[in-house]
Amino acid sequence: MSAGPTPRAFRGLTRWSRDARSPLRDFLRTETGSAAVLLVAALAALAWANLTPTGYEALWRTELSVRLGAYGVGLELREWVNSGLMALFFFVVGLEARREFDLGELRERRRTALPLVAGLSGMLVPVLVYLAVNVGEPSAAGWGVAMSTDTAFALGILALMGRRMPPGLRVFILSISVVDDFVALAVVAVVYSGSLSVPALMSALALFALALLVHAAGVRRGAVYALLAAALWAALLESGIDPVVTGLAMGLIFAAYPVARGELERASDLFRFFREQPTPELEMTVRRGLASAVSPNERLQRLYHPWTSFVVAPLFALANAGIELSAEQLSRALTSTVTLGVLLAFVIGKPLGILGASLLTTLLSGGRLRPPAGWGAVAVGGTLAGVPFTVSLLIAAFAFEGPRLAEAKIGVLWAVLCSFLLSSLLTWVLQLLPPRRRLRALLGRAEPLVDLAVPVDPERDHVRGSPDAPVTLVEYGDFECPYCGQAEPVVRELLRDSGDVRYVWRHLPLDDVHPHARAAAEAAEAAAEQNRFWDMHDALMEHQGALGAADLLRYAEALGLDVERFRRDLRKRRGAARVAEDVESADLSGVSGTPSFFVNGRRYHGAYDVVGLKAAVKEARARATLAS
Repeated sequence: MSAGPTPRAFRGLTRWSRDARSPLRDFLRTETGSAAVLLVAALAALAWANLTPTGYEALWRTELSVRLGAYGVGLELREWVNSGLMALFFFVVGLEARREFDLGELRERRRTALPLVAGLSGMLVPVLVYLAVNVGEPSAAGWGVAMSTDTAFALGILALMGRRMPPGLRVFILSISVVDDFVALAVVAVVYSGSLSVPALMSALALFALALLVHAAGVRRGAVYALLAAALWAALLESGIDPVVTGLAMGLIFAAYPVARGELERASDLFRFFREQPTPELEMTVRRGLASAVSPNERLQRLYHPWTSFVVAPLFALANAGIELSAEQLSRALTSTVTLGVLLAFVIGKPLGILGASLLTTLLSGGRLRPPAGWGAVAVGGTLAGVPFTVSLLIAAFAFEGPRLAEAKIGVLWAVLCSFLLSSLLTWVLQLLPPRRRLRALLGRAEPLVDLAVPVDPERDHVRGSPDAPVTLVEYGDFECPYCGQAEPVVRELLRDSGDVRYVWRHLPLDDVHPHARAAAEAAEAAAEQNRFWDMHDALMEHQGALGAADLLRYAEALGLDVERFRRDLRKRRGAARVAEDVESADLSGVSGTPSFFVNGRRYHGAYDVVGLKAAVKEARARATLAS
């Protein structure tokens, strides 16, 4: 009997089925969760500013100086938050933008055109609306307040809609938000910064060039980049450009890439060395080896995103959302062109700009460029993009002061509420449509990216279920992997309850951690030579802890196979080439661990439970129905 662990031995592990998330899924979950914290912080700021207005302003106007020898920086607490901590916030935005270009929907470069056009139009139209309301007024200089979407609030509201909106809408909003943040920070740097100091600006450019060279040289020590970022921030502050752009620039440096199986195997080797000789030196080597297996982009997101979502953004709201809501102030806001301009810009200008540009781009491209969701969902996305907050309040603090600043803040808060109500109304209207029209309005006709490098071939692949099923579920699995064992009953339930799904198993034996996995895969192929692949597959999954040579022969005998032929095929390793082909296809598809699922060729990153897989299958079935 082999000594491999059984699935039962892993029941005490973390709920893997709920924790198997992609970086994009992690990003969305953190943003939506932080929306509630951000709202609480904004309400706390309002309460504080109205209960003790003098104390609120006195605290945030307190000056804090940091000195190093003869050089020092002295800013008010609010400025430290707005220009200092918010640089960290935009660092995470830069990381996510780079991840989307490297691994996400925008990795196919032609798909960047529509979010780029929609994002720019979704900023230009609101600005024009604001200027139209404030034409000829000094307040027209505050047009930058009317530009930017708050990603956390937008995705938080989207989360409240649950499964009524397609996943593609989240990607669409996120892509537009990336463009939004880029342009908004450029506006802050160019329009709302102070007088320009050319020597300091040249120093900042030289420091950023040095950061690029250091990264190209393969330096991975965080302290080096932290020092360069601090120096760049100080140089930009001295130049007169708001240093908040430092974060975005540094975030774009770090590439995102899938974990390579070779890196994982090296990490496994390092851990085995440490197991044999647990010394402090090897412990440090193992830590570095494990860290190097994951892209810097993902590691930095995991490190900083919770801080920016649950600390930095709420602190920003606490420092900037405080408005003294006296009767006089509210009365003045009702007739203020600033308040009205901001409100109309976001509630009307944003949806029109995004939806109009998306329609025009689709028409001009002859349908080659389409949003990743239907037009009904895009309309909802346009209203969600009309939710301002963080960047709008940041620009308001630069553009206005006194009563005008308060009026701008009131406009922002009203826009948040009105955009939420409008998006909820549109969602309700979509649910009233007949089923097929609702599906088309939500899903649209855009072809999703295909992640499966080698298409399913019924003549070659092992297929379970109807060969003509509209939905194909591909699993890369390992017979000794306990997580594959836990996923197996989920897959069976899915096949039992969904008659229009075909299931494909492809081998990915993880030799460095599962010593019997390759032999088990070759045993399944030997059984396939006798047309009994699925019988052997089920036996191996049922007995994951017993995959030794004697065990494999016993299963062949129990299944009634020609044991001598089975033994001969194993000895000659006739299934080795077939297993190697599956492993190569896994590498081409960016698969490094098991189980990895693909639904109609698209990589599935959700939880490996019945609810998650059924939702993915349901969407794939709906898309197939619309395409037919």
